[in-house]
Order: sequence, then C-alpha cells, then structure tokens
Amino acid sequence: MSDVTLNTERTAYFGAQEVPEHQKADLVGGMFGRVARSYDLMNDLASLGIHRVWKHQLLARLAPEPSMALLDVGGGTGDIAFGFVARGGGAVTVCDINPAMLDVGREREAKRPLAQTVEWVEGDAEALPFADHSFDAYVTAFCIRNVTHIDAALAEARRVLRPGGRFLCLEFSHPQHPTLRSAFNAYASRVLPVLGKAVANEADAYRYLAESIQRFPDQKRFSKLIADAGLERVTHQDLSGGIAAIHSAIAPR
Repeated sequence: MSDVTLNTERTAYFGAQEVPEHQKADLVGGMFGRVARSYDLMNDLASLGIHRVWKHQLLARLAPEPSMALLDVGGGTGDIAFGFVARGGGAVTVCDINPAMLDVGREREAKRPLAQTVEWVEGDAEALPFADHSFDAYVTAFCIRNVTHIDAALAEARRVLRPGGRFLCLEFSHPQHPTLRSAFNAYASRVLPVLGKAVANEADAYRYLAESIQRFPDQKRFSKLIADAGLERVTHQDLSGGIAAIHSAIAPR
C-alpha cells in the first residue's frame, strides 16, 4: 500500500495566489476591511474619477422608479444606493459581507439628506439573507470578481429577483484592442500597487486588484455564466474600450 496521501482539498485563486478554497472569503474580507476608510478616495485616484461615469451609466440603464425595490450586492460604501435614491428609486438594500465597508456607507448616509433611508445588511453574495423573489432589481458593482464561486452568486441573484426583474453587473473586464489591453494591464499591475501603498498603505490589496482583473472571465465567458444561472436576455456594454463592462439580464417570468 502506498504511503502517499493525496491532497484533495479544493483551492481558489486570491489574485494570482492559489489558496485553500475555504480561506478565500476571509482573505478578501480582511483586505477590504483594511482599505475601507480609503476605498472611495482610492477609487477616484486610481480611475481618475472615471468609475463615477461608469456608475452613472449603470444607473441610467437601470432607470430607477419609485416602485422599484433594489438590492445592491457588495455596495458597502453606498455609491450605487445613493445614486439610486437621488434618481427617484424606491426601497434600496445594500448587502455587503464586510462590516467595515458597511460602516463607511452608514457614515456617508448620515452626512447627506436622502429622500429615504438605505437598509444596510451584512451578508454573503453566495448565500443572500433574503427570501425568494424579494427585489425588482439586483445590481452589483466591482464585487462579483471577488467571490469564491461566481456561479453561486449568480444563482442567488436569480433566486432573489422577482419574475422579470433586472440584473445588472458593473465589473472590470478585458479591453478588446491589444494596445489598450496591454496599457491597462501595465497600469494596473505597476501603478496601482504603488498608489495603494502611498494612499492606503496597502500595496498588496491593489496588487490583488490587478491580478483579480486579469483572472476574471472576459465578456463572452461571463455572459455565458449569467445565462447558465438561468437569467435571460443577457447583453453587455463595454465601457472605456472594455476596461469595464455592464452586463445585464432579466429574471425569467
């Protein structure tokens, strides 16, 4: 009998690093907890403010209405939620796995007059703490790239959406033009860690950002994952040449 014991533990990628699957959520959570206070500032600096244009386009596609109930998954600091309310949206719930990010969102809400309050819920995108068919729209921005099982998060999106409900995902993607793709990858891998170190004292977090972008499925493969989850009429819109993309779909009726 062989003395060799096979290691069958499942693994996942944390950036470019392969780690035991059960550790990824804690690693991602710890990283976001460390950068929560500088997260919004870093978004502005790293994207030269373009992330706000992308979020504006996301909300324009969503077309908020007073009767629309929105779930914003991974939206801890509140950008999408505040924009939704400001554009006349109805009830909005922010669900984020990281309590430090939610704390920043609550503090931001306290400093601004809103037509209604935002509900802040700590929860996992892969096991949402909501009943089936609870929301008219599900939005996630720069979150799904960080989950351990993308297919599980997409299945949860379908579960909590009402029949005909809207799914929208804003995420970094893959530029189609080789020159832009090369330039963006170089910027993400070389400049962002330096900027992260200077502003947030977290070079590793922004090194992870670059690595996770490169590992995320391209537009075509991610569209297929959305369709495989049972969502229908899947489309995508490239932003800034494909540096980011908005994927949209409809829950089956």
